[in-house]
Amino acid sequence: MTANRRLTLRAMLGAAAAAIGFGKARNIRAAALKAPPLAGDEDFMRLAIAEAARGDFPFGAVIVSGQKVLASGRNLGKTLNDPTAHAEMVAIRRFLSEYPAGDLKDATLYASGEPCPMCMGAILWCGIGRVVFAASIDELSAKIGQIMMTSETLARAAPFSSVTITGGVLSSESLALFSE
Repeated sequence: MTANRRLTLRAMLGAAAAAIGFGKARNIRAAALKAPPLAGDEDFMRLAIAEAARGDFPFGAVIVSGQKVLASGRNLGKTLNDPTAHAEMVAIRRFLSEYPAGDLKDATLYASGEPCPMCMGAILWCGIGRVVFAASIDELSAKIGQIMMTSETLARAAPFSSVTITGGVLSSESLALFSE
């Protein structure tokens, strides 16, 4: 990674942290609210799954606000020689290159697989208000190696954030990508 790229990534993550008040004393209790799917979730999940089909590993993500897709990402770890280039991270980086970090508070991130601890940590630090995923960590662990920590567990450990989590939306369609 070039020094210039590292600085850009640091600047984007710093802006995201500043937007949610990282470093300030806050009296917010962590909340991870599990919720059922909403109208339109399947349509946006299909877009995330389509991204996954084009990645170098079958994971995809889209960030939506106001029923509009504002950023998308697919796993690019092999392509970029970057083990942090998970679909969610790529989508967040693309979002931050176009929009203010504070706009993530009203956004929903759709992911073809339940976010890993690294991605869920980024989601929480960015203040994304809602996460919808297809295949769960448990389901994915039958296909690939996983860190066995759910997004809900991580969200409950974040005293600075509140996120709504919906899982299992089109799980079988996402898991089918691992058979191809």
